[in-house]
Amino acid sequence: MKILITGGAGFIGANFLNLLVPRHPEHFFINLDALTYAANPRSLAGLEGRANYAFAHVDLVDFEAVRKTLAQHQPQVVIHFAAESHVDRSIAGPRPFLRTNIEGTFNLLEACRELWKAGEGLFHHVSTDEVYGSLGAEGLFTEETKYDPSSPYSASKAASDHLVRAWGRTFGVPVKITNCSNNYGPLQFPEKLIPLTIQNLLERKPLPVYGKGENVRDWLFVGDHCEAIWTVVEKGKPGETYNIGGRSERRNIDVVKQLCAIVARETGAREDELLGLITYVKDRPGHDLRYAIDAAKIERELGWKPAETFESGMRKTVRWYLDNPEWVASVRTGEYRRWIEQNYGGR
Repeated sequence: MKILITGGAGFIGANFLNLLVPRHPEHFFINLDALTYAANPRSLAGLEGRANYAFAHVDLVDFEAVRKTLAQHQPQVVIHFAAESHVDRSIAGPRPFLRTNIEGTFNLLEACRELWKAGEGLFHHVSTDEVYGSLGAEGLFTEETKYDPSSPYSASKAASDHLVRAWGRTFGVPVKITNCSNNYGPLQFPEKLIPLTIQNLLERKPLPVYGKGENVRDWLFVGDHCEAIWTVVEKGKPGETYNIGGRSERRNIDVVKQLCAIVARETGAREDELLGLITYVKDRPGHDLRYAIDAAKIERELGWKPAETFESGMRKTVRWYLDNPEWVASVRTGEYRRWIEQNYGGR
């Protein structure tokens, strides 16, 4: 089977490919990626030369390039990871989020509709719990929770979710959607809370925490997320939505304090000195108070459950960043951007 992945050089997509390509030599994986700022080809170094992997340097907003790539490779399954995903960036400049997350999803759906006859193929759309808005102190997001996005990022993802469902209902494209909670783990671009905190701890820089750090998120280890997506691809029902969560709610301030404790143990630093780096900063606009996923449906119907606890996943994450300073340096210095320009600038 041929499986096309969008955004495979990004955080979740790269983890997915690194997990699935070696495990499934019977499938051929095509990675379609625009190689924007958060995509790092170093994340896929272990896949170079594999017979069941190919890379296509394509931007989803270029419809002709998208349809040409799909026509060339004839995938039976499309798993759509590609998205602009950083909330702060969406507030500073919303336009790229609308182009990639809405127009890019539209282009991909249209290319699939052109390639497949009605009822053929599978379009799996990877989305977020942020489309549901903010919870109070109680309750969980279910697959039936109404949409109430707060940021330009979450609004663009909500719109893309609606497009996917519409193409399924109107044009007969077989679709599945997963909405996940906050991911963390190896290969995450260091603008997000956990990798940023780890790097700042190692360099003894201030640890920025919005407001009082009271915002609550449900955390999901990226490897568990990848396993869940593959489970839905293999076993999920077309037309269905599955929420994927880690059952690991934490306040942001508690996440930062736990990272201080882990980094102190791993490096021999004094925990009190690391805790002293915590710096409270002005809260961002529209900052949702709490997200929490009810993952009962995927657990009950498909048999998936997270393998990692928050504690074990965090230890693995810190250890990976400590063991891979070259990857971090390539991201932070811009070396990987120069590599992309040298190798793909003319395409």
